[in-house]
Amino acid sequence: MKIDWFTVIAQIINFVVLMWLLKKFLYRPILSAIDERESNIKKQLLAAESQKKEADQAKDEFNHKNEIFNKEKDVLMQKAADEAKAEADRLKASARDEANKLKNSLEKAFAEDQAIKNDNMTKRLKGEVLDIARKTLKDLSSVSLEDQTVAVFLKRLNGLKADEKTKFSEALRGGKAILVQSAFALSGEQRALVKKAISSLLKPDSIFEFKIQPELINGIEILTNGYKLSWSVAEYLGSFAEDVEVATK
Repeated sequence: MKIDWFTVIAQIINFVVLMWLLKKFLYRPILSAIDERESNIKKQLLAAESQKKEADQAKDEFNHKNEIFNKEKDVLMQKAADEAKAEADRLKASARDEANKLKNSLEKAFAEDQAIKNDNMTKRLKGEVLDIARKTLKDLSSVSLEDQTVAVFLKRLNGLKADEKTKFSEALRGGKAILVQSAFALSGEQRALVKKAISSLLKPDSIFEFKIQPELINGIEILTNGYKLSWSVAEYLGSFAEDVEVATK
């Protein structure tokens, strides 16, 4: 078989030209595209890795912040609970103090009211007893209660012991007016009896001053230079008044 070298050479040349054309216009763009795609894939993978790291870092940071928040939340909750308890204790103590103050005020007001009632009752009872004593004395004798009071006082004055009589005489010689106070107005005769009894203990030219003092409760007292000599129904009503006060509590 005869080889057509011209044809062979032409085909070789055509093949070489085809390969050059393919390489220039087909393979190189494809390879470039493949390289570019690989480069893009590598970039995407690197970006994804970076995003993953950032995500992990953000997750760790979030977990850390969440842990800190939980700790701070627990501290704040405990602090709020402590403050609420302290405020509740303060309000309870304040309410207790106010209740005690109110209780004390009520007890004081009640005690004052009872004291006023007892005092009024004591005064009323004393007055009633005094009226009864006056009526009884009038029924039993012809002497009034005032006359009997003066008589008892003069009896006490004349019955002073020696040392008391000395003290009284010294006080009467002080030069000041002798104050005679009585729960009722003394008649002229009663004043004369008192002056006569006192004058027996000092000089007769002494100055007397007579005053009415209802608080003595049907009594008489002599005041001069700090010395006092007295007698009144109150001395006998004292124990009775105490019994009344105990009974009315």
